[in-house]
Amino acid sequence: MKNLTLKQLRYFDALARYQHFGRAAEACSISQPALSLQVKELEAMFGTPLVERSAPRIRLTTVGEDFISKGRQILLAVEELEDLVRASKGPLSGRLRLGIIPTVAPYLLPEILLALSERYPGLEFEVRESMTKSLIEDLSGGLLDFAVVALPTSEPKLREFALFEEEFALVRSKEDAKKPIPSPKLLKTMRLLLLEEGHCFRDQALSVCQISKVQPRQLMEGSSLSTLVQMVGAGMGVTLIPEIAINLEARSSDVSIVLFPKPAPKRTIGMVWRTTNPLSVQLTQIGEIIRSVGQKKRDSTRASNTFELN
Repeated sequence: MKNLTLKQLRYFDALARYQHFGRAAEACSISQPALSLQVKELEAMFGTPLVERSAPRIRLTTVGEDFISKGRQILLAVEELEDLVRASKGPLSGRLRLGIIPTVAPYLLPEILLALSERYPGLEFEVRESMTKSLIEDLSGGLLDFAVVALPTSEPKLREFALFEEEFALVRSKEDAKKPIPSPKLLKTMRLLLLEEGHCFRDQALSVCQISKVQPRQLMEGSSLSTLVQMVGAGMGVTLIPEIAINLEARSSDVSIVLFPKPAPKRTIGMVWRTTNPLSVQLTQIGEIIRSVGQKKRDSTRASNTFELN
């Protein structure tokens, strides 16, 4: 039997993730026929189909599912061997894969990348913005080195490193600017604009408003915080945004933004990475830099007077 190669494992892993030959080939920077040939060679090597070929998406066979499960363990082990070598060479260099959630990325990512590039000029950052569930899956599968998410993740195989806390702000129409801040009980009676299902900030907003996920409500959804703020400006309801988003979103629409009275609802933003990652010491150092960036951003927001403080 012909020896299995890491290249074949990586190609098949891409196919399993994208479930499409064309997109998998594009992700691997090869032609679709070349990727298809590699998969056929794998199937010939093992003497059984690994893929059910159908348009528009392929499916893995039962053997294919077992194969990729073991294959990803091999790929992860190889990634960690490479990281072990990197960790022994001193200052970090090369590629570093960062994941970040959408309710942090637009407001903090530019400052994060600038600060890290100044500290580690030899690093090349590869960024993926996605929801927490997807980032955790990519971390576990070895496709990311670390991620910036809301804590806790409650994932035993991930190390959590707290970066900073930030409060939630209420966004409402300009006409309501002088009204008292509504209590959670009163918020439940308002039309609440939320992010789509899958965003952890959606669940946090529901918790602040003491609304059960299964409780039928007059809710409206948007794909981003900017969309929600624009909807509030159009008089369609109220929404919540994180503190670091205030300055940017206050400029995007004619709305009133106010912090809640103490003790205010808040969330903790942190970094997570695999407990087995040999770069743990270096990632902790990166976390310290990101912590400083996040805290400065939060503090500058509070000092900017672009919103009402109560």
